[in-house]
Amino acid sequence: MNIKQLITLLLLLTLSTSVHAQRFNKKKVNDTHREQTWEASLLLQNQTSFSEDYEGGSSIDIDSSLGFGFGIGWNWTEHINLSYRFSLNKPDYVATIVPDDPDVAPQVVNYQMSNYSNQFNFTYNFLRGPLTPFVQAGVGWTKLDSNIPEGPPEVDCWWDPWWGYICFDTWSSYKTSKFTYSLGLGVRWDINGAIFLRGSYNREFISLKNGNTNLDTLTVEGGVMW
Repeated sequence: MNIKQLITLLLLLTLSTSVHAQRFNKKKVNDTHREQTWEASLLLQNQTSFSEDYEGGSSIDIDSSLGFGFGIGWNWTEHINLSYRFSLNKPDYVATIVPDDPDVAPQVVNYQMSNYSNQFNFTYNFLRGPLTPFVQAGVGWTKLDSNIPEGPPEVDCWWDPWWGYICFDTWSSYKTSKFTYSLGLGVRWDINGAIFLRGSYNREFISLKNGNTNLDTLTVEGGVMW
C-alpha cells in the first residue's frame, strides 16, 4: 500500500464517518465519554507476508501470521490518545545467507521466527463523536529472534533436597533488538462509555545491519474505558 492509497483510504474513512457523526450532532456534539479516561485492550494482529533482498545477495521471505497483544492508553482529550502496545507474531520464514567469503556456499534456513514489538503511540482521532477515523504514529523497539541456536546448549544442575540433582539445558539464539517507528490509520468506534473497538493498518519501519525491513500489520482491537 503506497502513500496515495493511504491518503485515499483516509479520505473515504473521514467522509463515511462524518455522515454517521452528523446523526449524533443532532443530539449533542460532545455526547462522548472519551476525554480524560484510561483504556486497556486486547488485539489480534495479522502480519502480512513480504520478501526482502539485502546487500551481498542475502534475502528473506516471511510468511503471513496471526499474532496477539495488548495495549493500555490515556485519552488526554476527545482527539488525542497516548498509549503503549505490545504484540507478538511468530511467522515462518526462509532466509538465504550469503557469506562474505565467496568460496563458501550460501546457506538456506527454513524456520519460524519470533517478533516482539513494543510501541509508544500517539493517536489523533479526527472526530469527537463515538465513530471516528484516526491516524497514529509510534516509536519503540522490536526484538527479532531467529530461534536458531548460535552454539551448543549450556547445562545447569543443582541439588534439590526432595528430587536430588536437577539439570536443564539452555541455549542462545541469533536475535537482534532494534529501534523502530511506525505509522498507521484506522477507525475507532466507542460502543458506549465503557467499551470500544478499533481496526487499523500499520507499517513498522526497522533498520537492520544490511538493509531496512518494513512490517505491515492489520489489527482488530477491543477494549474497555474507565
